[in-house]
Amino acid sequence: MESMEMRDKMRIVQELVPGRQITLAHVIANPDPILYQKMGLDPKLDYQRAAIGVLTISPAETAVITADIALKASGAELGFVDRFSGTLIITGTVDEVEASFEAITTYFKNTLKFSVCDVTRT
Repeated sequence: MESMEMRDKMRIVQELVPGRQITLAHVIANPDPILYQKMGLDPKLDYQRAAIGVLTISPAETAVITADIALKASGAELGFVDRFSGTLIITGTVDEVEASFEAITTYFKNTLKFSVCDVTRT
Protein backbone atom coordinates (compact mmCIF):
# COMPACT_ATOMS: atom_id res chain seq x y z
CA MET A 1 0.00 0.00 0.00
CA GLU A 2 1.28 3.47 -0.95
CA SER A 3 1.88 5.87 1.93
CA MET A 4 0.32 9.32 2.06
CA GLU A 5 3.79 10.88 1.84
CA MET A 6 4.60 9.06 -1.41
CA ARG A 7 1.33 10.12 -3.08
CA ASP A 8 1.92 13.80 -2.33
CA LYS A 9 5.34 13.96 -4.02
CA MET A 10 5.43 15.36 -7.52
CA ARG A 11 7.75 13.89 -10.10
CA ILE A 12 9.31 16.40 -12.49
CA VAL A 13 10.96 15.39 -15.74
CA GLN A 14 13.19 17.98 -17.38
CA GLU A 15 14.19 17.88 -21.03
CA LEU A 16 16.54 19.98 -23.08
CA VAL A 17 14.77 21.22 -26.15
CA PRO A 18 17.32 22.55 -28.61
CA GLY A 19 16.30 26.09 -29.17
CA ARG A 20 18.52 28.39 -31.23
CA GLN A 21 19.96 30.22 -28.27
CA ILE A 22 23.02 31.21 -26.34
CA THR A 23 21.97 30.66 -22.74
CA LEU A 24 25.13 31.73 -20.90
CA ALA A 25 28.08 33.91 -21.85
CA HIS A 26 30.17 34.80 -18.82
CA VAL A 27 33.64 36.30 -18.43
CA ILE A 28 35.57 35.50 -15.26
CA ALA A 29 38.11 38.30 -14.98
CA ASN A 30 41.25 37.67 -12.92
CA PRO A 31 40.30 34.15 -11.78
CA ASP A 32 42.13 32.57 -8.88
CA PRO A 33 44.95 30.32 -10.19
CA ILE A 34 43.37 27.27 -8.52
CA LEU A 35 40.39 27.61 -10.88
CA TYR A 36 42.66 26.96 -13.86
CA GLN A 37 44.07 23.88 -12.17
CA LYS A 38 40.67 22.47 -11.17
CA MET A 39 39.31 22.97 -14.70
CA GLY A 40 42.37 21.43 -16.34
CA LEU A 41 43.27 24.67 -18.13
CA ASP A 42 46.74 25.99 -18.91
CA PRO A 43 47.47 28.90 -16.55
CA LYS A 44 50.38 30.32 -18.56
CA LEU A 45 48.94 33.85 -18.66
CA ASP A 46 49.79 36.57 -16.19
CA TYR A 47 47.02 36.08 -13.63
CA GLN A 48 46.44 39.81 -13.26
CA ARG A 49 45.46 40.08 -16.95
CA ALA A 50 43.84 36.70 -17.35
CA ALA A 51 40.24 35.72 -17.95
CA ILE A 52 38.17 32.60 -18.49
CA GLY A 53 35.10 32.72 -20.74
CA VAL A 54 32.26 30.22 -20.33
CA LEU A 55 29.49 29.94 -22.93
CA THR A 56 26.63 27.50 -23.48
CA ILE A 57 24.61 27.21 -26.65
CA SER A 58 21.91 25.05 -28.19
CA PRO A 59 21.76 23.16 -30.41
CA ALA A 60 24.92 21.76 -28.88
CA GLU A 61 26.67 21.13 -32.20
CA THR A 62 26.93 24.87 -32.79
CA ALA A 63 29.58 25.02 -30.05
CA VAL A 64 32.03 24.10 -32.81
CA ILE A 65 31.10 27.29 -34.66
CA THR A 66 31.50 29.36 -31.49
CA ALA A 67 34.99 27.94 -31.01
CA ASP A 68 35.96 28.88 -34.56
CA ILE A 69 34.65 32.42 -34.17
CA ALA A 70 36.31 32.84 -30.76
CA LEU A 71 39.73 31.85 -32.09
CA LYS A 72 39.46 34.03 -35.19
CA ALA A 73 38.18 37.10 -33.33
CA SER A 74 41.06 37.52 -30.91
CA GLY A 75 44.14 35.94 -29.41
CA ALA A 76 42.02 33.88 -27.01
CA GLU A 77 42.87 30.21 -26.65
CA LEU A 78 40.52 27.26 -26.63
CA GLY A 79 40.22 25.64 -23.21
CA PHE A 80 37.38 23.25 -23.97
CA VAL A 81 34.61 22.73 -26.51
CA ASP A 82 31.90 20.06 -26.31
CA ARG A 83 29.58 19.49 -29.27
CA PHE A 84 27.39 17.23 -27.13
CA SER A 85 26.64 19.66 -24.27
CA GLY A 86 27.09 22.94 -26.17
CA THR A 87 29.83 24.20 -23.85
CA LEU A 88 32.71 26.46 -24.83
CA ILE A 89 35.51 27.58 -22.50
CA ILE A 90 38.16 30.01 -23.69
CA THR A 91 41.07 31.69 -21.95
CA GLY A 92 43.06 34.82 -22.61
CA THR A 93 43.23 38.40 -21.48
CA VAL A 94 39.99 40.05 -20.44
CA ASP A 95 39.99 42.02 -23.71
CA GLU A 96 40.55 38.88 -25.81
CA VAL A 97 37.78 36.92 -24.12
CA GLU A 98 35.35 39.84 -24.33
CA ALA A 99 36.22 40.40 -28.02
CA SER A 100 35.59 36.73 -28.76
CA PHE A 101 32.23 36.77 -26.98
CA GLU A 102 31.24 39.98 -28.78
CA ALA A 103 32.02 38.37 -32.14
CA ILE A 104 30.13 35.19 -31.20
CA THR A 105 27.01 36.94 -29.91
CA THR A 106 26.91 39.34 -32.85
CA TYR A 107 27.20 36.54 -35.41
CA PHE A 108 24.63 34.29 -33.78
CA LYS A 109 22.16 37.12 -33.19
CA ASN A 110 22.43 38.88 -36.54
CA THR A 111 23.37 36.12 -38.98
CA LEU A 112 21.81 32.97 -37.54
CA LYS A 113 18.93 34.75 -35.76
CA PHE A 114 19.58 33.06 -32.42
CA SER A 115 18.22 34.32 -29.12
CA VAL A 116 21.29 35.65 -27.31
CA CYS A 117 21.72 36.42 -23.60
CA ASP A 118 23.75 39.33 -22.30
CA VAL A 119 27.45 38.77 -21.67
CA THR A 120 28.05 38.92 -17.92
CA ARG A 121 31.29 39.38 -15.99
CA THR A 122 32.69 38.76 -12.52
